Formats: sequence, C-alpha cells, structure tokens
Amino acid sequence: MTSDNRRKTSASVERAAEGIRRVDQKIEKRLENYDPIDEAFESFSNELKAVEDESRKIQYPKPEEKPMKTANTDKTDELEQVKMSRKKKKKKKPVLLWIILLIVLLLVSILSAAVWYYFDCQKAVQKEEEAVVFTVNPGDTVQTVTENLEAAGLIKNAKMAYYFVRLNHFSDIVAGSFNLDKSWDVKRIFAYLNDQNAVIKDDVRFTIIEGDWAKHVAASIAAVTELNADDLIALWNNEEWIRSIMPEYPFLTEEIFNDDVRIYLEGYLTPDTYEVKKDCTAEEATRKILDETLSIYNQYADAIANNPEGMSIHQIYTLASIIQYEAGTNKETQELVSSVFINRLAWDYPLQSSVTVCYAIDYDRNTDNWQACEVNVDFNSPYNTYMYTGLTPGPIENPGIDAIDSVLNAPETNYFFFMADVCGDGTVYFAETENEHYANVAKYLTCY
Repeated sequence: MTSDNRRKTSASVERAAEGIRRVDQKIEKRLENYDPIDEAFESFSNELKAVEDESRKIQYPKPEEKPMKTANTDKTDELEQVKMSRKKKKKKKPVLLWIILLIVLLLVSILSAAVWYYFDCQKAVQKEEEAVVFTVNPGDTVQTVTENLEAAGLIKNAKMAYYFVRLNHFSDIVAGSFNLDKSWDVKRIFAYLNDQNAVIKDDVRFTIIEGDWAKHVAASIAAVTELNADDLIALWNNEEWIRSIMPEYPFLTEEIFNDDVRIYLEGYLTPDTYEVKKDCTAEEATRKILDETLSIYNQYADAIANNPEGMSIHQIYTLASIIQYEAGTNKETQELVSSVFINRLAWDYPLQSSVTVCYAIDYDRNTDNWQACEVNVDFNSPYNTYMYTGLTPGPIENPGIDAIDSVLNAPETNYFFFMADVCGDGTVYFAETENEHYANVAKYLTCY
C-alpha cells in the first residue's frame, strides 16, 4: 500500500469516528429531551447510513491469495520432486560413466604399453652378431647380473630382464665367463648363463695312453697347454727338483738317478686323462700326474714291499713297462708274459725282448717299421736286453695299473719263450722250450 492510500484511509476512519461520536451525542440529547421515538429512530437511521457510506469509502489492503492445498496437490508435488531428482541423476550419471570409461581406457593403455615394453626389452639389442665375453662373479645376484649385462650392451633394460628371470625361473646363474653375443635375445642369454657346460673353461685335458713314452706325454701336454715339450722333459730330468718332491712320492727312489736312465720320471707318468689349467706350470702338470701314480702305488704298497721275487720299486715299474710294451692291454697276455720274464730273471737268462731294443734305438712309432727293433739286436745300449742280462736301467715306457698288477700277481708257469703273430691277428704264442718257440715262429711269422 502506497503512502497516499494510507493518508486517505486514516482521514476516512477519523471522519467515521467523528460521525459516530455526533450520533452518540444526539442520542444522548434526545434521551435527555425525551424526543419521540420515531423521530429519534429516523435521525439515528440517517446517521448510521452516513457512517456506512463513509465506511464503504475506506480502501483496505487485500490479503495475498494463496492456493488451497489438497492431498492430490501434495502427491503431485512429490511426483514432480522425484522427477526432478531423476532428471538431475540422469544428468550426473552420463558424466560419471564417461569419467570411469576414460580411467579404464587410460589404465588399459598404460598396461598395454608396459606389456609391449616388457616384450620389446626381451629382444636382442641388435641384429648383427657381436661376440662379448661376459663374466659372472661368485656371489653375484640376479640384479647385479642384469645390471652388468645392460652395462655391457647385451640387453636393453636390466629391470625388465630381472622380471623375466624371476618369471621364467632362470635364476640359477652359474659363476664363470661366457661367450655371449649381442644378437641374442634375453631368453637365450640367460639359458646360457644357467648352463654349467657353457662356461669358458680354463681347464684343458690331456691323456696318457698305456705304453706312452715320456716324450709322447710331453707332446700331449704341450698340445693343450702353454707349456713346451722340451721344458717338460728337462723338468723330468731335473734331479734337484725331483729330490725336492721325493718325500711326497715314496715310489721315487735313488735308483731312478742311474746314470744310464734316459729320463728319470719315465715309467712313473701313470696313464690316465688329466685336467689342468691351460696356463699351468710344468711343475703343476707333473704333480697332477704323480698324484695319480701315488694313488695306484698306495693300492699295491704292501704287495710291492713283500713281492716274492724281492724286486725293488724301481725294478717292478721297469718290468711292468716291458710287459706293457710286449703284451699291450690284454690282461691275460700281460700275466703270461710276466711269468716268462720272471722265469728268465730267476734263471739269470737274458730277457731278449725286442721292445727294449726299440727304446734303445729311440724307435719312432709313427715312421719306423716294427722290424727296426728286430734287426738291431746288436745295438749297443744298456737298454738292449739281448746284450745285457737282467732288467733295463729303468722303465722303457709308462705302464698302466694292469701291467703293475701282472708283475705282482704273475701265474706260475714253465714258459720261457713267447712270440706275437705280427703277420696275422697279433695273437701271442707261448713255449716252454726253444724248439717249441722256433716252431711257432716258423708257423706264424710267415711274413718276416
């Protein structure tokens, strides 16, 4: 309501009030004067009408009209609110779904990239072959090895290689040096590092065959090591050095220093396969062999000390070498040949072994004919048992354990002669008498 309306309303109210007061005053006067009732009533009616007219002129403010609420209206309002809420949720839901979808896509992309990177790191660092010597030190962990491989340019990523090793059970890495290649993938590299046989071996092997001469043994060692064959022979004739090791090897006695012995350690270089360092010294290689000789000697030490013929250690090894040369590796033949020589020694009869002549003339097995030994029975040498009775000054080759056993366990026979069918299958024929022997020669040596 405006201020003008308020003023008009107040004036009308005052006038109405004033009219009512005048009516009251007139009524009081008429009552006092006892006016006739009709006249008073008429006058009162006129005044009252005037008041009503004034009242109608008053402008009261209209109250705000509010809609009537009903039960149906309330339900409608609730439905509208639910609809609005759903609309809001529908508006929010697509946004949330898009956010989740984006997160999932991001995670899938990251995972895919990681998987791709993992497998890519397993590939070879290059296609071209490039050999690299890689060393795994004792105590190196898988992490250390992978880091060293990456530093050497053999793999792309140490961490990815570490995961590969753990997932594929390649953690049994062997210590040592390996020949790897930059064109190899991670799987091949670690398969190699897990293989004991793949380690670059500093060890080399050489084999001494039953019947080898010392010069053949020296050549075999020199062929696989950095040693010189002549240096080895020189060591095996070095009396000072041999005396220094004699306390360790009781089979080495003063007899080996006989002036007529060609090589002091001839006969004591036991046949076997040996493994030594490629850069070993002559002393180390020799000790390796003598250790095996000691092992065999210890097996027969009592039998050697108590042999019925009363032979010394040096004589036993010497006779074993002659038996080895004559009989080869056939144990039965070795024993019978041993019985022949023991019988001859007992009767002080020359051994007359052609193989001793072979050693005396330094027979070359690769170039000389076997007959060279037979036709040189007059060659003047203490090793020639046609000219000298008894055993040779020392062993004529390096015997095996069977030959030594044959000396110590020779059967008792009456054989004094034997000959080998060198024209046929090599069978050895034995005889008790000289006539039987010559008959065998005539029968079997038809090519001689």
